[in-house]
Amino acid sequence: MIQGIQHQMPVLTEKISNTGTVKEAHGQFSTFLKESLNQVNNAQKASDLATEKLARGEKIDLHNVMIVSQKASIAMQTTIEIRNKAVEAYQEMMRMQM
Repeated sequence: MIQGIQHQMPVLTEKISNTGTVKEAHGQFSTFLKESLNQVNNAQKASDLATEKLARGEKIDLHNVMIVSQKASIAMQTTIEIRNKAVEAYQEMMRMQM
């Protein structure tokens, strides 16, 4: 049994060493988070622009305005739900007793 586990140790050690550092993971997560928030912001801006064009009477289809608006709304709702879950997870960790 021990020999079977020892045989797998080099493979496990290699996998652990390839995962990178916590600092690298933090950087990747923060970059991902910033990019995601920028995408939500861009969706909101596109929705605002389409709505303004419709209000000014420019040639834009109402259904396109509604689609862009709904995409922005869904993106914002998703972002808010993710934030809520992150806050809940943080609060749960703070309530844990050591």
